[in-house]
Amino acid sequence: MQFIVKTLKPDTGVGMTVLEASDAADARRQVAALGHAVLSVARAPLLSRLGTGRAARFPLLLFSQELLSLLNSGITIVEAVETLAEKENRPAVRSVLQGIVNSLREGRAFSSTLEDSPQAFPPLYVATVRASERTSGLDEALSRYIAYATQLETLRGRLVSAAIYPALLVAVSSLVILFLMGYVVPRFSHIYEDMGGDLPFLSRLLLQWGMVVEKYWPVLIGLLVVFAVVMVNGGGRMLGRRLFRVLWRFPAVGERMRVFQLTRLYRTLGMLLRGGIPIVPALEMVSGLLSVALQAHLTHATRSIREGNTISQAFEADGLTTAVALRMLRVGERAGNMGEMMERVAAFHDEEMARWAEWVTRLLGPALMLLMGLVIGAVVVLMYLPIFQLADSIR
Repeated sequence: MQFIVKTLKPDTGVGMTVLEASDAADARRQVAALGHAVLSVARAPLLSRLGTGRAARFPLLLFSQELLSLLNSGITIVEAVETLAEKENRPAVRSVLQGIVNSLREGRAFSSTLEDSPQAFPPLYVATVRASERTSGLDEALSRYIAYATQLETLRGRLVSAAIYPALLVAVSSLVILFLMGYVVPRFSHIYEDMGGDLPFLSRLLLQWGMVVEKYWPVLIGLLVVFAVVMVNGGGRMLGRRLFRVLWRFPAVGERMRVFQLTRLYRTLGMLLRGGIPIVPALEMVSGLLSVALQAHLTHATRSIREGNTISQAFEADGLTTAVALRMLRVGERAGNMGEMMERVAAFHDEEMARWAEWVTRLLGPALMLLMGLVIGAVVVLMYLPIFQLADSIR
């Protein structure tokens, strides 16, 4: 969800920042990790959230790729961003880029100009750029972010591809069931109306449903429309959270979901650490990537690291590791390349998640097909069962 945070910045004074966070405490941590004083935190108004959701998203990955190409060609940062603004056709995106150009011409740092557009540049991106400014390594920082975002998109694409076939199967089957229950069953209800008590119990229930649909179909359509509006305007996210909690309780599925979240945590931490950001501020910035249950563990682990414990010890004590991750973190601590090692842990579990998703898809497809076939078959059999009984009585 979105929060409006009033901040006090050293260079620009009091300002407003809009960002995505799991709760108010997470929003406060993200802003504090950037070195700004937090004056107040409030949820964004509903109309503001709806407007932001409908607006075109800023193409951050494409912007980073094109900016890196221009910088590698020897063009200055001001000229590079100005070139991107001139070629941009979308007014909203061009406005963001033009604002960056104007701020850069005033002599402000690049990271500071990015902070003025929190809807386009998340705190992680700003922190990465700010860390690169201390070492004059903007090219390297952009390359790291591009690799990070590309790997996340690749994993997301694998999971989405694995979910397409089951989703289509459920959608088509649901439409068939909706057609049967909303159109065919009401027509059959008139045929069986005179048979009354001679119908089997389940067939009588189906008949009553058909009569209700035929009598109150405008009300049912209105309820469906209201349900769709609620799901689009936040209800779907709330339902997803509850489904997430239910799935988390199943050992096999819950463990995979935990590993998926830890993979995102390791990959993001790896990018931040390689960019020169200290471990404690990095941990405070990435807490929003985890579920509420794991956020509490991460907060405790951050406190433990601040007290002097190693990353592997703190993560192991709070259940933020796997068997593979723990060993690789210890190796990274001994070799002094913790950022690179965290990215290797994430890559290992990415491949593991991709194999698991492919296996689940192969198993889930036939299972869903069988389940939906049974449901549709049951509806058809219940509709024709009285006819079969009538035929037997005639014989």
